[in-house]
Amino acid sequence: MFRILLAEDNPGDVLLFREAMKGRNLPCEILVAEDGYKAIAILKAAHSAGTRLDLIVLDVNLPKHNGDDVLREVRSRDSLADIPVIMLTSSASPGDKAAATKLGANLYIQKSSDLEELLEVGKVVEGILRRNQDARRQPD
Repeated sequence: MFRILLAEDNPGDVLLFREAMKGRNLPCEILVAEDGYKAIAILKAAHSAGTRLDLIVLDVNLPKHNGDDVLREVRSRDSLADIPVIMLTSSASPGDKAAATKLGANLYIQKSSDLEELLEVGKVVEGILRRNQDARRQPD
Protein backbone atom coordinates (compact mmCIF):
# COMPACT_ATOMS: atom_id res chain seq x y z
CA MET A 1 0.00 0.00 0.00
CA PHE A 2 1.36 3.39 -1.01
CA ARG A 3 1.15 6.25 1.49
CA ILE A 4 0.73 9.75 0.13
CA LEU A 5 0.68 13.01 2.04
CA LEU A 6 -1.52 15.53 0.23
CA ALA A 7 -1.22 19.06 1.60
CA GLU A 8 -4.15 20.90 0.03
CA ASP A 9 -6.58 23.41 1.52
CA ASN A 10 -9.20 23.23 -1.25
CA PRO A 11 -11.69 20.40 -0.57
CA GLY A 12 -12.61 20.23 -4.26
CA ASP A 13 -8.99 19.66 -5.23
CA VAL A 14 -8.66 16.99 -2.55
CA LEU A 15 -11.68 15.22 -4.01
CA LEU A 16 -10.26 15.45 -7.54
CA PHE A 17 -6.91 14.08 -6.39
CA ARG A 18 -8.67 11.16 -4.69
CA GLU A 19 -10.64 10.49 -7.88
CA ALA A 20 -7.49 10.65 -9.99
CA MET A 21 -5.86 8.06 -7.73
CA LYS A 22 -8.97 5.89 -7.66
CA GLY A 23 -8.91 5.90 -11.47
CA ARG A 24 -5.43 4.34 -11.38
CA ASN A 25 -6.55 1.45 -9.14
CA LEU A 26 -3.54 1.97 -6.90
CA PRO A 27 -3.70 0.69 -3.35
CA CYS A 28 -2.99 3.89 -1.49
CA GLU A 29 -3.68 5.71 1.71
CA ILE A 30 -3.97 9.46 1.28
CA LEU A 31 -3.22 11.53 4.36
CA VAL A 32 -4.68 15.02 3.92
CA ALA A 33 -3.36 18.14 5.60
CA GLU A 34 -5.38 21.33 5.12
CA ASP A 35 -2.44 23.57 5.93
CA GLY A 36 1.34 23.53 6.12
CA TYR A 37 1.39 23.25 9.89
CA LYS A 38 -0.66 20.03 9.77
CA ALA A 39 1.49 18.70 6.93
CA ILE A 40 4.64 19.13 9.02
CA ALA A 41 2.90 17.51 12.01
CA ILE A 42 1.93 14.49 9.87
CA LEU A 43 5.50 14.19 8.60
CA LYS A 44 6.89 14.24 12.13
CA ALA A 45 4.29 11.76 13.39
CA ALA A 46 4.97 9.38 10.50
CA HIS A 47 8.70 9.55 11.19
CA SER A 48 8.19 8.94 14.93
CA ALA A 49 5.97 5.94 14.19
CA GLY A 50 8.41 4.54 11.65
CA THR A 51 5.80 4.89 8.90
CA ARG A 52 7.19 5.36 5.40
CA LEU A 53 5.60 7.93 3.12
CA ASP A 54 5.96 7.18 -0.57
CA LEU A 55 5.07 10.60 -1.96
CA ILE A 56 4.33 14.13 -0.82
CA VAL A 57 2.04 16.35 -2.88
CA LEU A 58 2.06 20.02 -1.89
CA ASP A 59 0.08 23.06 -2.87
CA VAL A 60 2.30 26.14 -2.96
CA ASN A 61 -0.29 28.44 -1.39
CA LEU A 62 -1.10 26.67 1.86
CA PRO A 63 -2.24 28.52 4.97
CA LYS A 64 -0.02 28.71 8.09
CA HIS A 65 3.13 27.33 6.41
CA ASN A 66 3.23 27.50 2.63
CA GLY A 67 4.30 24.64 0.38
CA ASP A 68 7.86 25.93 0.17
CA ASP A 69 8.11 25.87 3.98
CA VAL A 70 6.92 22.26 4.05
CA LEU A 71 9.30 21.31 1.23
CA ARG A 72 12.18 22.98 3.07
CA GLU A 73 11.31 20.88 6.16
CA VAL A 74 11.21 17.68 4.10
CA ARG A 75 14.55 18.29 2.42
CA SER A 76 16.24 19.28 5.70
CA ARG A 77 15.57 15.90 7.34
CA ASP A 78 17.67 12.92 6.29
CA SER A 79 14.80 10.55 7.07
CA LEU A 80 12.52 12.36 4.60
CA ALA A 81 14.95 13.68 2.01
CA ASP A 82 14.50 10.78 -0.44
CA ILE A 83 10.70 11.05 -0.60
CA PRO A 84 9.57 12.44 -3.96
CA VAL A 85 7.72 15.75 -3.76
CA ILE A 86 5.26 17.06 -6.33
CA MET A 87 4.16 20.66 -6.18
CA LEU A 88 0.56 20.59 -7.47
CA THR A 89 -0.68 24.14 -7.51
CA SER A 90 -2.80 26.74 -9.22
CA SER A 91 0.18 29.11 -9.22
CA ALA A 92 1.47 29.88 -12.71
CA SER A 93 4.26 32.05 -11.32
CA PRO A 94 7.66 31.22 -12.82
CA GLY A 95 9.12 32.41 -9.50
CA ASP A 96 7.13 29.80 -7.57
CA LYS A 97 8.29 27.06 -9.94
CA ALA A 98 11.92 28.19 -9.71
CA ALA A 99 11.76 28.34 -5.91
CA ALA A 100 10.21 24.87 -5.67
CA THR A 101 12.84 23.43 -8.00
CA LYS A 102 15.64 25.08 -6.06
CA LEU A 103 14.24 23.66 -2.80
CA GLY A 104 14.21 20.15 -4.27
CA ALA A 105 10.74 19.50 -5.67
CA ASN A 106 10.82 16.57 -8.08
CA LEU A 107 7.97 17.90 -10.19
CA TYR A 108 5.89 21.07 -10.48
CA ILE A 109 2.42 20.66 -11.96
CA GLN A 110 0.06 23.54 -12.53
CA LYS A 111 -3.53 22.62 -11.75
CA SER A 112 -5.87 22.76 -14.67
CA SER A 113 -9.53 23.65 -14.71
CA ASP A 114 -10.02 20.81 -17.21
CA LEU A 115 -11.27 17.68 -15.46
CA GLU A 116 -9.49 15.30 -17.84
CA GLU A 117 -6.17 17.03 -17.28
CA LEU A 118 -6.66 16.91 -13.53
CA LEU A 119 -7.37 13.20 -13.68
CA GLU A 120 -4.14 12.71 -15.68
CA VAL A 121 -2.28 13.71 -12.51
CA GLY A 122 -3.07 10.20 -11.29
CA LYS A 123 -1.05 8.77 -14.17
CA VAL A 124 1.95 10.95 -13.27
CA VAL A 125 1.69 10.02 -9.59
CA GLU A 126 1.45 6.33 -10.43
CA GLY A 127 4.61 6.56 -12.55
CA ILE A 128 6.56 8.16 -9.72
CA LEU A 129 5.30 5.65 -7.15
CA ARG A 130 6.10 2.66 -9.38
CA ARG A 131 9.60 3.93 -10.22
CA ASN A 132 10.39 4.49 -6.55
CA GLN A 133 9.02 1.09 -5.63
CA ASP A 134 11.21 -0.55 -8.27
CA ALA A 135 14.27 1.45 -7.16
CA ARG A 136 13.83 0.32 -3.53
CA ARG A 137 13.70 -3.30 -4.70
CA GLN A 138 16.96 -3.03 -6.65
CA PRO A 139 20.00 -4.41 -4.83
CA ASP A 140 22.84 -1.93 -4.26
